[in-house]
Amino acid sequence: MKKKILSVLMCTALAAGMLAGCGGGSGSGSSDSAGSSDGGKTYAIVTKSAGNPYNEKEAEGFQEVIEAAGGTCIVQNPEAATADAQITVIQSLISQGVDSIAIAANDANALASVCQEAMDAGIKVCTLDSDVNSATRATFCNQAGVQEVGQALIDAVYDITGGEGQYAILSATSQATNQNAWIEAMKSVQESDEKYSKLELVAVEYGDDEPQKSTDKTQALLQNYPDLKVICAPTTVGISAAAKVLQDQGSSVKLTGLGLPSEMAEYIGADDAHSCPYMFLWNPIDLGKLAGYTSIALVDGTITGAVGDTFEAGDMENSPYTLSELADGSGASEIILGPPFQFNPDNIAEWKDIY
Repeated sequence: MKKKILSVLMCTALAAGMLAGCGGGSGSGSSDSAGSSDGGKTYAIVTKSAGNPYNEKEAEGFQEVIEAAGGTCIVQNPEAATADAQITVIQSLISQGVDSIAIAANDANALASVCQEAMDAGIKVCTLDSDVNSATRATFCNQAGVQEVGQALIDAVYDITGGEGQYAILSATSQATNQNAWIEAMKSVQESDEKYSKLELVAVEYGDDEPQKSTDKTQALLQNYPDLKVICAPTTVGISAAAKVLQDQGSSVKLTGLGLPSEMAEYIGADDAHSCPYMFLWNPIDLGKLAGYTSIALVDGTITGAVGDTFEAGDMENSPYTLSELADGSGASEIILGPPFQFNPDNIAEWKDIY
C-alpha cells in the first residue's frame, strides 16, 4: 500500500508541475501540446467531458507517461459528455495527424465510424475507462474486470441492505459502455444466485454524469420509492451528487458505488450521520498511465493489440502487462489494470488527499 501511495503522490506532483506541457483543451477545438524528442510522435487522449475530476486524473497519468518518454501530448476535453462532442475532437485530431488517440468513450457504437476513420489514417487507437466497438480500436485499457466490478457492487448492496429490500442504480449516460456492462454483471450475479433473491432492483436512472441531473434523479428516487434502502452509483459524478442529497436530507437510504476518495471522504462512515458506508474504485491516475504506456507500445510496434501481446509499463505495480481476450467472444483484446479497491472509514483519510 505504501509503495502505491508514494507512486501516486510522485505522479500527481509531477503532473501538477507540468505547466508548459500537455494541457486540457476544454472545448472541441482547443488543445495544448509539448515539444517532442521522441521522433516527433504525438499522443492524444480524449476524455468524456470537461470538468470531470475522474477524467482529469486519468489525463494527468497519461500526460506524465507521455512527457517522461519525450513525446508530444494533447489532451482534449469535450464540452459535453456526448458522442457528438467526442466525434468533433477526434476528427480534429485526425486532421492534425497525431500518431495515437486514447479515448474514454461516451458511446460504443456512435464512435465506431470516427475511430475507424482514425485507424484508416494510420493512427493507433486504444480506449480506456469505457470502450468502443472492439473492431474499431487496437485494445481497451480496462480499469477492472467487468465481472469483478459487478460482483463487488452487488455484494455491497447485499451487505448494506442486510440481504433484502429495494435498491436502485444511478448511472452515467444510457450509452456508457462501462457502466452498462457493470450493471448487466450485477443483474447477472443477482439472477444466478439464490442468495440475492430477496433484493429488488426498482429502477435504473441516468444522471448523464451531470451533477445537477444526478441530484435531481436522486431526489426523484427518494420520492418515488419510499421503501428504498440503497442507491448504487457506478459513476464518480453520480455517487458524489447522491451522497450530498442523502446526507443533507438525513435520509436513511444508504449509498455505495464507484467514487473518488477526495470527493467522498466527508460522506464515508459506518454511522447514521454518513450516507455511504463504503465504496470502490481504482486509481484513475494509474489508468491514465496504463493508456499512455499502451499508446507508446502501439506506436513503436511493441504490441499490435493482439491477445497475448506483452509490454512493459514502467514502475506500475502489475507491469509487465499482457493483453487478454474480451469475454464477449469477439476475439478482441483488453488490458486489465487490476481489481477494484474498497474505500471505507478505516482507509479513506489515507487516500482523500491523493486523488
